[in-house]
Amino acid sequence: MKDNALILDPCCGGKLFYFDKKDPRVLFGDVREEEISYYHDTRKAIIEPDLKLDVTNLPFEDGRFRLVVFDPPHFLHAGNASYMKAKYGILPEDWQTFLKKGFAECWRVLNSEFGIVIFKWNEYQIPIKKVLANIPQKPLLGERRGKGNKTHWLIFVKGGDCGQPR
Repeated sequence: MKDNALILDPCCGGKLFYFDKKDPRVLFGDVREEEISYYHDTRKAIIEPDLKLDVTNLPFEDGRFRLVVFDPPHFLHAGNASYMKAKYGILPEDWQTFLKKGFAECWRVLNSEFGIVIFKWNEYQIPIKKVLANIPQKPLLGERRGKGNKTHWLIFVKGGDCGQPR
């Protein structure tokens, strides 16, 4: 395991937005470790974390990381052989509890003097407003991107006066 990594991505999936999918500064984690065929078996999604883990119960001490990238699954429903399910996974039925626990764990393992959570969410099926209702911290800033501006990138800061509960 990358004992010196200061960055955690606990839902790394296929590491799609990383320039270096083996970057030694990042500890890549995911609940899945698999190779999935999709699009009539002509393409593959490879989910290959450094550590298999559950974002709702992280195996790290408090304050271990300076940066956490939290990009959980965004979809409640997707076709069994779909690209979206293969690449991103599916939310559990009780997605609100999953997001509350997942974010709480990301926050717990974040450095208390100064730590940052980068949270990515696509609101194709669940609006960002409903998601943020399940997160007690207030984002410092954010941006919408992608087709129809449905992908949100939000920055949460822990330490000092930032990231206080709403």
